[in-house]
Amino acid sequence: MHFTVGDFVLDLAQNSVEADARAIEVAIDEGADGLRVRVADDGRGMSASERDRALDPLANSGAKHPGRKVGFGLPFIQQAVELAGGTFSLESVLGRGTEVRFFFPSNSVDSPPLGDVGQLFSALISLAGNAEMRLRRTRSRDGLKYEITKSELEAAVGDLGSAASLALVRQFLASQEEG
Repeated sequence: MHFTVGDFVLDLAQNSVEADARAIEVAIDEGADGLRVRVADDGRGMSASERDRALDPLANSGAKHPGRKVGFGLPFIQQAVELAGGTFSLESVLGRGTEVRFFFPSNSVDSPPLGDVGQLFSALISLAGNAEMRLRRTRSRDGLKYEITKSELEAAVGDLGSAASLALVRQFLASQEEG
């Protein structure tokens, strides 16, 4: 179940990993008017007909997840955004990658909270595996802005597969959120 915007972002990043992306970009911009998110990758991408199927929760070819007949990831994000009065876009080019953008307005009771950004980014880094992850976070209300890459974190703390390194990453990201 998706309780935060972070849950949606993790779902999209998982799609990127499954599409064999070598690079994944996640940008979260929190402004007075709401929350803008962009997740882009250089994975396999989709044709126009695949994009249409990806947005239809009942049209799953079973190729991505054999045995599964439905796919709710992208349609669920799209529906949540639309219910909140926001915007959603999906752009994809076969062989070049996919970009998903969405906006949740701050004045809607149906907009979910962002969630714990430090925990989200730590999970994204773990999820990325061998893919390079670029993370950008801005908050225009109080001037918070930072950008970090997975390779920069690896250079600073070492192997991101160890619990000690991930704990350091979580501490660092939490300190960035404090402003």
